[in-house]
Amino acid sequence: MRLTLVIASLRCGGAERVLSTMANYWAERGEEVTLLTLDSGVPPFYPLRPAVRHRPLDLAPEYRNLVVGLFRNLRRIRVFRRVIRESRPDAVISFMDRVNVLVLLATRGLGLPVLISERTDPTLHEIGRLWAALRRLTYPWAEALVCQSAAALAHFRRIVGSKGQVIANPVGAPAATRNYTTGREGTGKKRLIVAMGRLGAEKGFDLLLDAFCAACVGRPDWSLTIIGEGPLRNELEQQIKRLGLGGRVQFPGQVSDPFRVLAHADLFVLSSRFEGFPNALCEAMAYGLPVVSFDCPSGPAEIISHGVNG
Repeated sequence: MRLTLVIASLRCGGAERVLSTMANYWAERGEEVTLLTLDSGVPPFYPLRPAVRHRPLDLAPEYRNLVVGLFRNLRRIRVFRRVIRESRPDAVISFMDRVNVLVLLATRGLGLPVLISERTDPTLHEIGRLWAALRRLTYPWAEALVCQSAAALAHFRRIVGSKGQVIANPVGAPAATRNYTTGREGTGKKRLIVAMGRLGAEKGFDLLLDAFCAACVGRPDWSLTIIGEGPLRNELEQQIKRLGLGGRVQFPGQVSDPFRVLAHADLFVLSSRFEGFPNALCEAMAYGLPVVSFDCPSGPAEIISHGVNG
């Protein structure tokens, strides 16, 4: 079977991790996998198997000017249509809202089954009126729409009807299958809280810092590590200074293997304002860590049974 997968980029992120996992899985089983991205060829953050054919299309820049943006997206549609036809797929799989719209427009009339996937909570993730209208127009053309949670799918039920499906994200093998620490060793009497995600407003790390400050007064043995990078790093570092948490909160940046960090943690916290389906939470639970999560839309309430496993 020939499969063509489409996503904006292969940078560090939950959707990118999942699509890379899917591409590698199918390639390992002998399927012909072509992976199209809009970027200019930045090396993938998550390793791809040699059998996966990665084709960066250099179509990524966005423009605030409406007219320029319109022509740019028309070019994207033309390029997508040409490259997808060249790959001769048996099926096309697209990730993320705007890319889904472009792929559905590009494949219109080609007779190809196109499966699309929404990767966040559509009620809180704003894509703009024009894109929202195009989403309502094009999503019924898809062979199937995959959402990560029942709450997200409910938003699209009127648009796609019975074509909608809920499929949770895959989780990598726990550390028991890997050749490094399988317990929280080397911390002595210290206690470590870990959080992971893009350093953006949606992940709520500002709320986590406030909560950590309040909860850990009189508990100098507790520290916090937040894994990830993003636009709010400087603001969060300033907040740490204001709260007097210097030396107790670390930002080590991005990591390709979260289990290496979780190996030293005592607690995992998810502080997001909204989610699609939090990979980091699932990875922490797969590792066997105690977890605490905000009851944000959507995902955590479908993963955690309150008072039972988190």
